Amino acid sequence: MRLYHSSQVSQNMGLKNKKDRHHCWMITPHQVIENQQQQEDDLIQPRKLINPVLASVQHRALHQELLFCYRRGTLPRRKPELQRVLEHKKREQLRKREQALCPPSDLEVKLHRRQQRMQFLEMEEKRRMERQKNLPEFVRVRQTLKHI
Repeated sequence: MRLYHSSQVSQNMGLKNKKDRHHCWMITPHQVIENQQQQEDDLIQPRKLINPVLASVQHRALHQELLFCYRRGTLPRRKPELQRVLEHKKREQLRKREQALCPPSDLEVKLHRRQQRMQFLEMEEKRRMERQKNLPEFVRVRQTLKHI
């Protein structure tokens, strides 16, 4: 293939008469086709590689089953359980971070104190019931008779 200067090309492309055209060093189309064929014969032609996942019989069967279920409408519309749990945990962490940044209101403080007091009373009641269970029956009966 012959190279020529760009100024020559631009000059030659604009020429209109025959006597100026014979100075043009352009390659004939026949020579270009022969060069391309010769280069193609020398090179190894690339082929598309086989995707092992798509070639798998199991994968194709699973894909067909999913398509079939999707068309019938039997696929669950909601997210998988693991994904839902992870998103819930992320939301909870974000909410806790936001709550940690702002101070609790007076109502929240009072509710928290009341909750602690109720838990304390429940624990005391459980302890008292356990002590009552551990006592022999005649002692429990005697205590109830004292009250009467």
